[in-house]
Amino acid sequence: MCGLSGEIRFDGRRPDLAAVERMNDRLADRGPDGRGTWTRGAVALGHRRLKIIDLSDLGAQPMTDPRGQITGVFNGCVYNYRELREELRRLGHRFTSTSDTEVVLKAYRQWGPACVERFRGMFAFALVEHRSGRVVLGRDRLGIKPLYLAGTPGRLRFASSLPALLAAGDVDTSLDPVALHQYLSWHATVAAPRTVLTGVRKLPPATVRVVEPDGTHHDHRYWQPSYTRRAEYAGMDAHAWRDALLEALRTAVRRRMVSDVPVGVLLSGGLDSSLIVALLAQQGQRDLMTFSVGFESEGGEEGDEFRYSDVVAREFGTDHRRLMIPSDRVSTAVDGAVAAMSEPMTSHDVVAFYLLSEQVSKEVKVVQSGQGADEVLAGYHWYPRLAEVARADAAERYAETYFDRPHADLARMLEPGMLPGTDVSGRFVREHMAAPGAETALDAALRLDTHVMLVDDPVKRVDNMTMAWGLEARVPFLDHDLVELAAACPPGLKLADGGKGVLKAAGRGLLPREVVDRPKGYFPVPAVKNMAGPVLKRVREALEAPEARGRGLFRESYVSELLAAPDQHRTRRGANALWQVALLEIWLQTHGIT
Repeated sequence: MCGLSGEIRFDGRRPDLAAVERMNDRLADRGPDGRGTWTRGAVALGHRRLKIIDLSDLGAQPMTDPRGQITGVFNGCVYNYRELREELRRLGHRFTSTSDTEVVLKAYRQWGPACVERFRGMFAFALVEHRSGRVVLGRDRLGIKPLYLAGTPGRLRFASSLPALLAAGDVDTSLDPVALHQYLSWHATVAAPRTVLTGVRKLPPATVRVVEPDGTHHDHRYWQPSYTRRAEYAGMDAHAWRDALLEALRTAVRRRMVSDVPVGVLLSGGLDSSLIVALLAQQGQRDLMTFSVGFESEGGEEGDEFRYSDVVAREFGTDHRRLMIPSDRVSTAVDGAVAAMSEPMTSHDVVAFYLLSEQVSKEVKVVQSGQGADEVLAGYHWYPRLAEVARADAAERYAETYFDRPHADLARMLEPGMLPGTDVSGRFVREHMAAPGAETALDAALRLDTHVMLVDDPVKRVDNMTMAWGLEARVPFLDHDLVELAAACPPGLKLADGGKGVLKAAGRGLLPREVVDRPKGYFPVPAVKNMAGPVLKRVREALEAPEARGRGLFRESYVSELLAAPDQHRTRRGANALWQVALLEIWLQTHGIT
């Protein structure tokens, strides 16, 4: 896990190495264990290293394969790198390190851009062909590792975070109205390739982009599972699906233990993270470090779920740490969490992940986490409503159950110049729902949630907050083999038992009953959710700042209405509307965008 950056020139000029160094500096938190730069011809690369695999300097980056005349930078982990290295050795390749980065370079040399189809893992990379000057950018199937792009005439820059691109300078920081529409419709999600800034884009998941020396490029989407009932699974009953899913999860968890440093688990006490602990214990892991976070109660709402995580820790004999965060620490951490965001994110558990990661990073460098199970296996409460309608009505029902607000409501929120003339978020969903490859309305919704909404909300949240403290988070429920299997699973098995039925069935053979059958929990941060005093003060400061008034983004009458009743204005999904509006403004001010 690391941070990468680079610049490609198309105008005959040399790349701006000082700009790459500034990006490198901004990525220091992602890679505190080493730094490096490389330049040749029209390309410069930068890298910050977090030592997880091959702790020696032989794993340093940028890394060059002299025989293949390829130089690259890599962020993430290829979990099957050892198997690939042996395959490549049999094909005649020689290795000087034990790093997965070198495997990526040799794999590209052997198989070209199609090498990504052999990788099991999370990754983003940039590879430079010395002879041709071609640059190849790639991103993993579920978008777990980010890759941001900023292009201007004659130049393309790329980096692992949006703030790194801002540090390089010369970025169009005007707000993208379509992205803003998505942000306000989908509780802060902005779908690739857009970001809220007009001048910054992101490479979509499961995409390889080949950039030619003249600046032209072509993209190849190399993976998209079918959300249909497939012939190879015909005849499987509920027990067979349970066993198949459990075996896929067991494999995913085992893959993510590949490391030259200890690996812990973020244990919320919910079904998903508890299953990870159970499977690791079943596979012989001893003295596994587990971590749970809790917060002081606010407004009558409990801020911890220690009673469940304690049960799991006792059951499997883990080396467990309870991390209780006082409310005053939450309010002071808001700005740090916002600074760590590559894009504005409004889920109140962003601050929780930020504070949890701060504490966990003092103990380990790598953790497994349960993110993704609810999207992949239909765990959210709105999915049964989508199963009720015909495929043709999927988009309308999805908007009713998922959107924060309809297009018409945005008119009273936004200044006219920031409002697209049509419902662009609704159109995006209609197009995705109508695309072939999904059998039912629920299948189409799960495809959209897994490959779009999940990528740019929970997945991004975990990456940004853990990497702010040099902590690598691995997510076994987003193992692509498991996702393919879950996509083919009959919807009824996923919806059973109040959601994630097939996973609960698997859990009953491994976990205490009170963990499997508990009410669904969330990552509670009451001080943020309920706008406790210091948080509200920070919100007022941001919205009343000269930058906010000069931006002309939200109607003043609407902002005044929100501030007059901070905890009363909720979106259709129950989000605090004031926090949604204020967080965007805090993010813009934090990153110097006026």
